Amino acid sequence: MRATDTQATRRRAVFHSLTVSEVRRLTSDAIEVSFAIPDELRDDYSYAPGQYIAIRTDAPGEDVRRSYSICQAPVAGELKVAIKRDLGGVFSTWALENLEVGMALEVMSPEGSFTSRLVLDTAAHYVAIAAGSGIAPVLALIESTLGANPDNRFSLVYSNRTAMDTMFIDELADLKDRYPTRLALYHLLTREHRSSELLSGRLDAKKFRDILDRLIPPGDVDEWFICGPFDLVQLCRDILEEFGVERAAIRYELFTTDRPDRPKGQTGRPIEGGADGSDQAVHTISFRLDGTMGTVTSPVHSNESILNAALRVRGDVPFACAGGVCGTCRAVLIRGTVDMEENYALEPEELERGYVLTCQSIPTSDLVEVNYDA
Repeated sequence: MRATDTQATRRRAVFHSLTVSEVRRLTSDAIEVSFAIPDELRDDYSYAPGQYIAIRTDAPGEDVRRSYSICQAPVAGELKVAIKRDLGGVFSTWALENLEVGMALEVMSPEGSFTSRLVLDTAAHYVAIAAGSGIAPVLALIESTLGANPDNRFSLVYSNRTAMDTMFIDELADLKDRYPTRLALYHLLTREHRSSELLSGRLDAKKFRDILDRLIPPGDVDEWFICGPFDLVQLCRDILEEFGVERAAIRYELFTTDRPDRPKGQTGRPIEGGADGSDQAVHTISFRLDGTMGTVTSPVHSNESILNAALRVRGDVPFACAGGVCGTCRAVLIRGTVDMEENYALEPEELERGYVLTCQSIPTSDLVEVNYDA
């Protein structure tokens, strides 16, 4: 059972100005934002459950881009995302305090591969492990899979600090009422004690193994979805493989890597002296975008990514997270060699076809050419 070509195929990101049609409070630190989709852009904003968009704005006083998962099953003419306040987050703080109906924001067309590889109208058991705002794409997946076939089942392990912090708790309850025998909800609270010890406290290795032993036998599951911080995703993937689950059956999504040993993604950082390649060795980077070739040089000593270099000569080069997570900046490596420092976004088949994440790719040859249009 495989996903349709429409679901599996990626398309290059394009930004359009969309108007905010509704802002709804979810928790004290999270909102749901709805965008109105004009008729002429409906095809551009069609999406598969589990995909995301990026929002670009200079409203907080700087050019920022943030990725947010679409939190509803596909509905023509509608687009909804959840925005949760990040500690020190420039855009999320601004959005929670300032977003209003009628505002216009630059919104990227949907992207992402956190989608089912199964044919949804064929009976299957799906399981998701989500933490915090990781529920957003999972909500769309639950609604879509359960609505596609009366024999589909979905089990969700959802970790939050407290009940008050739980996003979409009413929506999940409504889905449980609609599918009482086919949707299993396991709310795990890390800072509130529950009657079940299994669902109280942090989701660590022991607790996850216990959940697999007592609540969700892996042999009964067709596809897994994991969405949360890096440590949680890696923990769950490792233990699922320990239980004999094939890696191809595990889908995962990271909003950030959250790894202390890795720097945050940067874009457009200046290059100290000799950016034109004078008086020092340089890499020559060529790239195709929208049918047009661009060329830029980058000093060998700078360890500058292809994306950062390309942005110095074209401001419309596609990117969102710049951390190797979302995949928006992917391109096919046509010529030369690169060192791709991180990859949390590209599928094995994309790597085989020559795709790289340009935000993470440092040239290692004199000449490098990539194609964003491929």
